[in-house]
Amino acid sequence: MGNTNFSDKILWYLRTPALRGGTWVAQLVKYPTSAQSLYFGGNRWRNTQAATQVVLNVPETRVTRLDNGLRVASEDSGLSTCTRARETQNRKQAPGSEPSAQSLTRGSTHGPRDRDLAEVGRLTDCATQVPRSSTFLNLLVLRNVLSIHSTVEILADIIQNSTLGEAEIERERGVILREMQEVETNLQEVVFDYLHATAYQNTALGRTILGPTENIKSINRKDLVDYITTHYKGPRIVLAAAGGVSHDELLELAKFHFGDSLSTHKGEIPALPPCKFTGSEIRVRDDKMPLAHLAIAVEAVGWAHPDTICLMVANTLIGNWDRSFGGGMNLSSKLAQLTCHGNLCHSFQSFNTSYTDTGLWGIYMVCEPATIADMLHVVQKEWMRLCTSVTESEVARAKNLLKTNMLLQLDGSTPICEDIGRQMLCYNRRIPIPELEARIDAVNAEIIQEVCTKYIYDKSPALAAVGPIEQLPDFNQIRSNMCWLHD
Repeated sequence: MGNTNFSDKILWYLRTPALRGGTWVAQLVKYPTSAQSLYFGGNRWRNTQAATQVVLNVPETRVTRLDNGLRVASEDSGLSTCTRARETQNRKQAPGSEPSAQSLTRGSTHGPRDRDLAEVGRLTDCATQVPRSSTFLNLLVLRNVLSIHSTVEILADIIQNSTLGEAEIERERGVILREMQEVETNLQEVVFDYLHATAYQNTALGRTILGPTENIKSINRKDLVDYITTHYKGPRIVLAAAGGVSHDELLELAKFHFGDSLSTHKGEIPALPPCKFTGSEIRVRDDKMPLAHLAIAVEAVGWAHPDTICLMVANTLIGNWDRSFGGGMNLSSKLAQLTCHGNLCHSFQSFNTSYTDTGLWGIYMVCEPATIADMLHVVQKEWMRLCTSVTESEVARAKNLLKTNMLLQLDGSTPICEDIGRQMLCYNRRIPIPELEARIDAVNAEIIQEVCTKYIYDKSPALAAVGPIEQLPDFNQIRSNMCWLHD
C-alpha cells in the first residue's frame, strides 16, 4: 500500500479547567490471521505467544511539547481510516458555560469553512458526551495524506479565529435547548445527573452537562470570548493523530499554526476547585412509571491513583446483566447468577467513573417496584463479599475479562486517536499495553479485599432513584448495610 492511499486522523483535545472526567480506554491490538485459531487444536499456545508478541510490537506513540505548552502526540500505525476530533473537558466554569463552548464549536464550523471541510473530508455533528469527561467531539474523516495540511490549518482557524456570529449563537442555543428535552427522556442519564448532584453537592461535578436553562438562554458573545481567553491555552490542548501520519510533519504543522498564537492568551490557568463527596440520596417518586431506576455509588479515586486498577478489576467482578442474556446460573458474575435466579431486576450495570482527584464506583439497575429492596440487599451483600471473601479464581477471570474488554474497545485509528488524546490529558503520557497488562496482572484476591474494604466497607453511599420507589429501604438502613449483611 502506497502512502497516497493512507488516510490520516487528527484529534483535538482541549482541556479546560473544569475537567474531572475520563473513562480509561486502552488500545486495540489487531491480531494476525493465525491468531484466529487461538482456541483450536495444537496451535492454541503457539498463537497465544504470537498474540503477546503483537502487543509488544504496537507502534510507539511519539509525544512532543511545543514552547507554548501544546502537546503533539501521534502513532504511525499505517491504518487506513483517520479521524479528527476535538474534545473539551470542563469543570470549573459557571453552570451553563459548557454548552457555550459547544455552541462556539458548532457555530465556528459553519459558513465559508464548510467548503474547506468538504474538500478535505467530512465533518460529523457535535455530540455532548457523558460522563462529565468530554463536552463535545467532532470527527473529520480525511481522504488522503495530503489533506493533513489543510486539516490542521482549518483546526487552527476554528480554534483561534472563530467569528462567533450572533446568528450562529442563536441557532446553537436552540439546538442545546432541544438536547435538554431529549436528555430528560433518557432515564439513565437523568439518574446519573441526580447521582452527581447529590454526591457532589454545591460543587462543579454536581452540575449537569448542559447547565440550567436560564444560563443557556442568557449567554452571549462576550461570555464566549471570555471563556476562550481564559481557558484556550497551550498546556490544555493536545493535537493527536493516528494512522498513516508522520509525527515530524504533524509537529511542523503544529508549530506553524499554533506555535505563537496560543501564547497570546495571557494569564494563569485557573486551578481546579475541590469537589467533596457527600453520602446522601435523591428520591423522585413517580408511581405511574412501570419500572424503578436507581444508582448507588461510593467515592472512588482519580484516574492517576494507584488504586484505580484494583477498582477496575472489582468493577469487572460485579459485571453487568440484562434479561436478554443467556446462561442463567452459569453466568460468570456472581451477582448476575443471583439476579437471574431470583428474577430481581430487568438489568444492572456496574460502573467506575474517574475524575482528576475523585470518582464514583457503583451500580445502576432497573427493577420492578416489588423487587427493589431485595435487589439492593443482594447488591450490598455482593459488595461486602468483595471486601471479605472474593476468591483468586474470580479475580483471575475478572483480570482476563478486563484486559480483553480494554483491547477490544479500540477497533481502528479513530478510537486509537481518541485514546491517545484522552491519556495525554489524564496521565500526560500514553501508557504502553504491556505496562497496563503488568499492572492488572499484579492484582490478586488479597489486594482486591484490601482496596474494596478501603473504599466500600462502612462507607456512606450516594443514591439516586426515580420511579415507583415506595419499597426502597430507608437511607439509614442502606447505610448500615454497608458494614455487614446477614441473610
